[in-house]
Amino acid sequence: MAYVQNGRTSQKRRTRDALIAAARDLVAQGRAPTVEEAAEAAAISRTTAYRYFPNQRVLLAAAHPEIASESYLPADAPTDVAARLDIVVDRFTAVIVDTEAQQRTMLRLSLEAGEAERRQLPLRQGRAIRWIEEALSPLQAQMSDDEVHRLAVAIRSATGIEALVWLTDVAGLSTLEARQLMRWSARAMLTAARAGLATNA
Repeated sequence: MAYVQNGRTSQKRRTRDALIAAARDLVAQGRAPTVEEAAEAAAISRTTAYRYFPNQRVLLAAAHPEIASESYLPADAPTDVAARLDIVVDRFTAVIVDTEAQQRTMLRLSLEAGEAERRQLPLRQGRAIRWIEEALSPLQAQMSDDEVHRLAVAIRSATGIEALVWLTDVAGLSTLEARQLMRWSARAMLTAARAGLATNA
């Protein structure tokens, strides 16, 4: 990124975007492109490509569909926790479905990688958990940070690419049915957590 931000920035950003687009196209084909392969697909020299992406891991991280998303809540997000969660899960599952081929490739890479490499892959960075925690933030008045985090982890486990693969490939649901069930699961977990609060009150 430092290279992109110095001198002829517009041209450099276009070059970087072209490399990322090429990498995403290759990932959508089920491949894990190297920097050289992305450069060739983008008609950019290898030497130039390595100035932007020093290795394959950095390239794949940039090519991951969710990498630029900081939040899945709109600026005028509701205060009701159930409504907030439904917005986040709806948007998250939409991204998963829209980029399913890329997501499946990233999932395969994460399963094949060693422990150290796996922690560096985008799928294992916990971004979705942070988006869900943000949706659940109104619960912090009633639950500890650890409890909110545990709920977010549970919801994430039922709403990501892993869940989509199981629901469609194993359970035989359509993509639409899978999305509906993932949203239902998220609401059910929230309802159960809130019921537990009422019981313990």
